[in-house]
Amino acid sequence: MSIKEQETKLVIITGMSGAGKTVAVQSFEDLGYYCVDNLPPTLLPKFLDLMKDATNNIQKVALVMDLRGREFFDSLFDSLDKLGKQDWIEEHILFLDAKDQSLVSRYKETRRSHPLASDGLPLDGIKQERRILDELRGRAQYIIDTTDLKPKDLREKIVSKYGEQDQEIFSVHTLSFGFKYGLPIDADLVFDVRFLPNPHYVEHMQPLTGLSSEVSSYVFKWSDTQTFLEKVTDLLRFMLPQYKKEGKSQLVIAIGCTGGQHRSVAIAEHLAKQFSKDYVTHVSHRDIEKRKGH
Repeated sequence: MSIKEQETKLVIITGMSGAGKTVAVQSFEDLGYYCVDNLPPTLLPKFLDLMKDATNNIQKVALVMDLRGREFFDSLFDSLDKLGKQDWIEEHILFLDAKDQSLVSRYKETRRSHPLASDGLPLDGIKQERRILDELRGRAQYIIDTTDLKPKDLREKIVSKYGEQDQEIFSVHTLSFGFKYGLPIDADLVFDVRFLPNPHYVEHMQPLTGLSSEVSSYVFKWSDTQTFLEKVTDLLRFMLPQYKKEGKSQLVIAIGCTGGQHRSVAIAEHLAKQFSKDYVTHVSHRDIEKRKGH
């Protein structure tokens, strides 16, 4: 097995149950990390062997280690000792913690039992887990106390610490679609442009799409289209920073017309260009190639 020449980043996410490991691993996914949730520490050496393989291009990995017993605890320390001897990998331990009262409150809100106290009080399990993790906490390079943090606050801390310089994780995706084929299930915002003049009724434009300059010129020449674009652009310029501030990683803006071939395509392309200077933007056209009878 060949060894990678480029150093691989490995972040081990661990800490108290209920302290925010789920939010943390989602944040690392948004940062482009290859994530594995709840990997048993005994499998870490085998996983490292796979990471060494130069045939894959994985350079950033985040592993969630959920310790539920002394056996796993001992296995993790053995694996960490071996990991420290590797010169091709940069290891970092992120430990998530919170005050006991906050952890108890979270377990009550979710109606879940603590993994170390399934038949007892949550506080009993929390105290037992804290004793087991005490040594590992001292070994962590970065500790985050989530007692007073909202999920978006935890996400911001992780992005600030582990995100690459100038890395932008918030993106805007404009999606065109046809109402005749149903609403897109992954849309956050939906705008209906069926009230605009339809190029479909111009015979020579029927086989064309909104990607054609002729069709887009037809769509944009109407005053109603210009008024709509002005108002929608102004609305989105206000809303996008709010979604980003809230911690959302992607906003899907769906533009729908009857068939998803002409008007919605042209407007989705236009909006993507409008916001490409300020955000990472993507554009796709779900129904652009669909035709009646196909």
